Amino acid sequence: MTSKIKKRVVLPTRPAPPSIEQILEDVQNAPASDPVFVLGGETSEETWDDRERQYRQSHSYVELNHRLQEACSLMKIKCKEMQQTGAMLDDKILEMKEKTL
Repeated sequence: MTSKIKKRVVLPTRPAPPSIEQILEDVQNAPASDPVFVLGGETSEETWDDRERQYRQSHSYVELNHRLQEACSLMKIKCKEMQQTGAMLDDKILEMKEKTL
C-alpha cells in the first residue's frame, strides 16, 4: 500500500532586501543601454504632441462620461415622473368613464 501524503518541501528563507546604498550602486553601474533607461529617454516633439493629444482625448472622455452619468440620472427622474403622471392620467380617465356611465 502506497501513501498518498505529499512531503512538505521546505523553501529557503528570503534574502534581505538590498540597502539604499546597494540600490544606488546598482543604478550607477547599469549601462546606458539598459532598457529601463532607454525606453523612457526618448522625448521628441512628436511624443510630446502625442501625449498632449492623448491627454485631451482622456480629458474629453472623462467629461463626456460625467455628462452621460448626469443625463442618465436625469432620465431616471423624468421616467419616474412620467410613470406617476401616466398613473394619474389613467385614474382621471377611469374617473371620467365612471361619471359618464
